[in-house]
Amino acid sequence: MEGQTAPIRVGPPADATLGATRLEGMQRWVIHIDMDAFFASVEQLTRPTLRGRPVIVGGMNGRGVVAGASYEARKFGVSSAMPTYRALQLIGFGAVQIQPRKAVYSAASKRVFELIHQRVDLVEQLSIDEAFMEPAELIGATAAEVKDWADNLRAEIKDITGLPSSIGAGSGKQFAKIGSGQAKPDGSKIIPVDEELEFLHPLPVGKLWGVGPVTASKLQAIGVTTIGDLANMSEREVKISLGGTLGMDLWHLARGIDERPVAPRAEAKSHSAEQTFAKDLTTAAEVDEALGWAAESAHKRLLADGRGARTVTVKLKMADFRTETRSATLSYATDDAETLRAVAGTIVRYPAETGPVRLVGVGYSGLETARQDVLFPELDRAAQRQVAASASGGVSMEEPTMVTGIPGADGVVVPGAVEDAAAEQPSAPELPGSHWRATQDVFHPDFGHGWIQGSGHGVVSVRFETRATGPGKTRTFPADDSQLVPADPLDSLAWQDWLAETLH
Repeated sequence: MEGQTAPIRVGPPADATLGATRLEGMQRWVIHIDMDAFFASVEQLTRPTLRGRPVIVGGMNGRGVVAGASYEARKFGVSSAMPTYRALQLIGFGAVQIQPRKAVYSAASKRVFELIHQRVDLVEQLSIDEAFMEPAELIGATAAEVKDWADNLRAEIKDITGLPSSIGAGSGKQFAKIGSGQAKPDGSKIIPVDEELEFLHPLPVGKLWGVGPVTASKLQAIGVTTIGDLANMSEREVKISLGGTLGMDLWHLARGIDERPVAPRAEAKSHSAEQTFAKDLTTAAEVDEALGWAAESAHKRLLADGRGARTVTVKLKMADFRTETRSATLSYATDDAETLRAVAGTIVRYPAETGPVRLVGVGYSGLETARQDVLFPELDRAAQRQVAASASGGVSMEEPTMVTGIPGADGVVVPGAVEDAAAEQPSAPELPGSHWRATQDVFHPDFGHGWIQGSGHGVVSVRFETRATGPGKTRTFPADDSQLVPADPLDSLAWQDWLAETLH
């Protein structure tokens, strides 16, 4: 929640008693679960050779950023959102860079949360890899009982999925969140009610929920360096320094007061997809191609949602980092892919007008359960194309010849910016002298599922392994070997029965 500026709404009045909240006179326990280095852990799970190695998940061209890093990589100072080139510099020889596979992460997340929902009714999923819970069975439980419960859940997740997680628990969201951070990796941290303030107050003020770099700097400027320092300020001092609303919310949290409920996230208001490109797009044809991928990926999410969309939005980010969004609204809601794509074509602008383009995105909003069955949808499409062709100098918008980037999650809609970070990466470059991409999933009838490790001089090296095989062997083939074909990345999970039942 770093950098949050909106009111936190912790609830109690300013004169509330210090300490933890109670539920009907009994101890309330809020649980926070966070999957450890999730993207990198999934890669190490499905590609066992990578276990114990410094793995970077992120775009493989000059503009990529780190979407995830293994703990082995973090020891070198690598962190999320860092430019990948910088991460590679920090690690040096031995770094392993992997193109993100969003569909695999989404499937792994779905299975993890299935296990969580089997145990807990009240779950607030924050992102693809973390959530708050408030199990009814833990009301009034001791700290030891909560730890047993948390460790049993972590063990079940790891036994069934192979993925590690960390859990924190306390009387409110903040204690649970900080606890899970301190429990990493692969541990649990339970904060008893009578130890909460002793635990909380020595921590740096930047650890407080809602305190980002700007707020932390303001506080440090007046000598507030720990959460305890903030808690010891007077109400008047807090209001003068931080304002009445945000300041009081932070003050309550610093004093251990946090009555925010655990509540399921609201239904998604929109679905979108966007892609940053390693090389600026400079022609209308390139933008059309990118628009087609984004429209298709956003449409997959729309179909998974089950509603139709009335509003189409196109997002462009130019080479100089200017961002432009343009929207058009239909008189009816639809999930017809061609109609939505045609609408996007009427509002997109091209490099001749905007200058070089580095990012293209498409979003669908105005979601409605009741979708219009258009009698002649081809008339809408044709009309939209005609307008688009006129606006773009006659460039065709139909049927892009190539899809670039990373496919969207198939049937899995999970909120969170971290998921988007894995999706919005420049695509992996083709390896020299071949049509294969580095880290691409492939299949060979004699050796099974594998992934591309390298290519050159007319040959390609493939390591054959999945979650179920353990570390595999590398074999070399002619780059044009007809038996070596692209494969579904989901097959690397080796969860055939579960995937067949859940995702298809």
